[in-house]
Amino acid sequence: MFIIGITLVATLGGLLFGYDTAVISGATEALKVFFVTPLESDSVLALQVLGEYKLIISLCFIVVSLLVSSFMFRMYGKQKGIIYSAIVVLIGVVIWYTQFWVSVNELTENTLNSINGFTISSAIIGCIIGGSICGSVSQKLGRKRGLILAAFLFTISAIGSAMPEMMNFFGASTISAFIFYRIIGGIGVGIASMLSPMYIAEIAPAKYRGRLVSGNQFAIVFGMLVVYFVNYSIALNGDANWLNEIGWRYMFASETIPAVFFLVMLYFVPESPRYLIMKSREKEAEGVLNKIVGTVQAPKLLADIKESLKENNAPWLTFGGLIIVIGVLLSVFQQFVGINVVLYYAAEIFRNLGSSTEVALYQTIIVGAINLIFTVLAIFTVDKFGRKPLMIIGGVGMGICMFSLGAAFYLNQMGLFALIAMLGYVAFFAMSWGPVTWVLLSEIFPNSIRSAMSLAVAAQWMANMVVSWTFPMMNDNSWLTAQFNHGFTYWIYGVMGILSAVFVWKLVPETKGRTLEDMQKLWKK
Repeated sequence: MFIIGITLVATLGGLLFGYDTAVISGATEALKVFFVTPLESDSVLALQVLGEYKLIISLCFIVVSLLVSSFMFRMYGKQKGIIYSAIVVLIGVVIWYTQFWVSVNELTENTLNSINGFTISSAIIGCIIGGSICGSVSQKLGRKRGLILAAFLFTISAIGSAMPEMMNFFGASTISAFIFYRIIGGIGVGIASMLSPMYIAEIAPAKYRGRLVSGNQFAIVFGMLVVYFVNYSIALNGDANWLNEIGWRYMFASETIPAVFFLVMLYFVPESPRYLIMKSREKEAEGVLNKIVGTVQAPKLLADIKESLKENNAPWLTFGGLIIVIGVLLSVFQQFVGINVVLYYAAEIFRNLGSSTEVALYQTIIVGAINLIFTVLAIFTVDKFGRKPLMIIGGVGMGICMFSLGAAFYLNQMGLFALIAMLGYVAFFAMSWGPVTWVLLSEIFPNSIRSAMSLAVAAQWMANMVVSWTFPMMNDNSWLTAQFNHGFTYWIYGVMGILSAVFVWKLVPETKGRTLEDMQKLWKK
């Protein structure tokens, strides 16, 4: 009961992760009408927003380039790190200048779609930052205080996103203020996305770890389901005009309730025993281990942890490059299969299928319910069948469903077949790549390079940003729509689903039943 209790508190970080990322799904149309549509008729505002948009993107490029450069130092050391960092920065500058700075100078259809896509997905920039720094946060502040920081950022973001005019302390346009607070919330999501499963993995006995870490994914999708109900309930209180002016604010403000609750509950959980040992607080660590595994097993586990931490904070390539590649690709494939397109743009996809706004928001509840049900299935099978079988089956299933959904759009068959394909895709993701990716990421990195998980988390959010930002650019592009009737994007995600299954089959080791210390021995071999 002690383990379950502190796990439930830690999973509130996952719940807020899901809540924050899915709240946008009910507001996509409202944000476009409130922030982007007025730019077409107000040239002065359009000029201001365009300048701020270019500045924000430029700052984001700088921050992300610096964060990726810091990873080069952690992997290759000082001398090689300088060379690889310079290469990363140079590539970033070329992409920024050619694909953005010189090409975005007027409000074309593509620019408006890009601003709209960035407004909706801007929180992911924060997620990249949070995911990049959470390794340092976990080492310096600890797992518990890192989660407290995340809860505080969630609270600030919820208030600022709901009232960007009142919380605009820097004299920018309202849309820029909104983007700022979404980025703040994203930093909280990025930190929680790593620290919640890491904390659970470090306090869970090996035989229950897959189930308990999967519980974090359950909390994520439960948070999504809750916010789908919240969004739908808010939408019932007025017409479309009310929703576009006022209703969307209530959607973001509602996040303050779980955020404050998480902040309060964190004061009642202990710090991770592995972090305590790392900081030479062995008495406290032993007390926590006694409660987790009992007084008989605690001394042996304490000794194993101390042994594995002799090389604490070792260079990330201590165990070779394959473990880094596997961690990064697990994260990238989890996003490139297109899941966040479904989560962020679910209502818009249903509107493309012919539903009204109210019906579309109701249908997102069905998506959330399917996600929840099949996540529960993963929780009860991940320790029984193992990680690899679920990931391979899920990848193939998602690929088939995305090909089918793309075909439904292309052939203009927007009926039951398209709905089944979309729900089938969500089911396959929920039973595999949703929860099991986090289980694997929390297990594969040895204690001595535990902070390398931050690279995988940062890569996940970068991939998420690419997918979420490019979806409206592709889906709303006039030429692609004329050629493929919205089907093109889903075929790309279908290919990624198949590739993800091949990747797991060929490269990813099975971690079922292994302790975290066993994984260190595996990678040493």
